[in-house]
Amino acid sequence: MSADHRPVGEDDLHAWIDGCLPVGRVEIVEAYLATHPEAAAKAAADREGNAQLRARLAAVAEEPIPARLQVANLVAAGRNRWRRRFGAVAAAMAWIVLGGFGSWLGHDLLPSSGEGQKVAGASLATRDAVAAFRTFAVEVTHPVEVGADQKPHLVQWLSRRLNRTVVVPDLSGQGFRLMGGRLLPTESEPAALLMYDDDRGTRLIVYTRVGHGEEARSAFRPAREGDVTTWDWTQAGQSYVVTARADASRLLSVAEAIDGQVRSLGGRI
Repeated sequence: MSADHRPVGEDDLHAWIDGCLPVGRVEIVEAYLATHPEAAAKAAADREGNAQLRARLAAVAEEPIPARLQVANLVAAGRNRWRRRFGAVAAAMAWIVLGGFGSWLGHDLLPSSGEGQKVAGASLATRDAVAAFRTFAVEVTHPVEVGADQKPHLVQWLSRRLNRTVVVPDLSGQGFRLMGGRLLPTESEPAALLMYDDDRGTRLIVYTRVGHGEEARSAFRPAREGDVTTWDWTQAGQSYVVTARADASRLLSVAEAIDGQVRSLGGRI
């Protein structure tokens, strides 16, 4: 087998951090890290962060799978959906035979875009939060619509538009200070975006809106899209997403701090 001479890239570094790098690439990547101290320091920190996350989330991993997510129940739910759809198709065909509703068939037999693309509320919120982060976190002049110096107005405005009391989390203990916030549109109701930064210029957003799933409370769920990391969860039927270009362990600490403040206020933010 010929030697692997591909240059070391981000995928290699992430695989090394996660401990899943192919054997043939380990020596190459470690030789690269030996000559690139900045990359080595960041990779080592991320690897240590992953180890800390595994330790902190070990109890969650051992929890029993909720009944609604068990394979047997998912299969049964799928069968029920198919039976309902089959029944609808049969009824439509009967109407065609009786009256020839051709145009009606084209409109009503096809699933609506919402039905075909229905996703859990937290997943939709996470996708929207990442899009908002990529749009506004790079802004120099207008990163927020209402600045932190107008915090009372910001709270009043967002609370009125979301139809619930909005409390701005204090993240000073995690090294972040409030920059301000803005109102964002979603498919059905407004969402609130609060932006923070730290002394190193790292920007972070807290995105929240009414949840669309059935969960009143969920565990913290990590996700990563390119260089952007997120943690999302649901509390009292409200979706929350924390997004930043930061390591997952630091961002989890922020999420836990926000959740603690939300829960102390009876599930509101």
